[in-house]
Amino acid sequence: MENLVKIGSTNVTSKKIGLGTNKVGGHNLFDNLKDEDGYAVVKEAIDKGITTLDTAYMYGAGRSEEIIGDVIKDYDRSKLVIATKAAQDPDNDLKNNNSPEFLKDAVDKALKRLKTDYIDIFYIHFPDEKTPKNEAVAALNELKQAGKIRAIGVSNFSLDQIKEANKDSLVDIVEDNYSLLHRDAEKELFPYLKKNNISFVPYFPLASGLLTGKYSAADYKKFTQFSQAQFKDVISAIDKVRKIAEKYDATVAQVILAWYMKNPDISIVIPGARKPEQVDQNVKSLDVELGNTDYHAIDEAFDL
Repeated sequence: MENLVKIGSTNVTSKKIGLGTNKVGGHNLFDNLKDEDGYAVVKEAIDKGITTLDTAYMYGAGRSEEIIGDVIKDYDRSKLVIATKAAQDPDNDLKNNNSPEFLKDAVDKALKRLKTDYIDIFYIHFPDEKTPKNEAVAALNELKQAGKIRAIGVSNFSLDQIKEANKDSLVDIVEDNYSLLHRDAEKELFPYLKKNNISFVPYFPLASGLLTGKYSAADYKKFTQFSQAQFKDVISAIDKVRKIAEKYDATVAQVILAWYMKNPDISIVIPGARKPEQVDQNVKSLDVELGNTDYHAIDEAFDL
């Protein structure tokens, strides 16, 4: 499955699977992370053919970007798609800041950490409370015209905020929480994005590990967002995927990732990895050519 997807109306293209790098240098987010593992994960991803790397300032206060910058200087930059994000202001207790001045400065600092002269996709990571969203995007468009970024994204914005940000039709891509267990985006967000030619990237596609199939009904206390009865339904849906996965000689996680890649509303899926072997497992999802019947069976199983 080598087909490339185009990001919005830009010239940025990506494979359907990338690497989420919050576990690369994200010491503020996860315990017991080792930088050497982060370096190994990024290198393994590129060596295995993953070209899109999704990072953010908040992953280790720039450390993730630094690690990626160190690794990519040994590769052909033109074949990589680097996405990063900023909003949290280190000079103001990490409060969200979408002001044009902050965003322009954040891009310049990210470029230095990434050791590159352009960023393929730059997202406003979170909305602030006061900046008009179209003004924030207009500032990013200036950077796009200057060649510092190639595509404009927003993340964690409500649909109304996305519409405000896209007043001048300048938003290329949206990244938000979406998975087979968190499907609110299907109702209103996806139709809007499709109508406006805006790409979509889900984060937490494996629902913090729940959709890997490694949990049983007895583990419901670890997932407080579900009642015991709801969790039982989730495990039942995963068991249906397990039967489908056996047909493809694949894991539950690989089949779930293949489902996202087949979903026309999703541009790129970006599972994370703490160790290089997890990258290898994720890449194997590219070999799963999910049939239409199985795709719809999975869709229905998670109509919870």
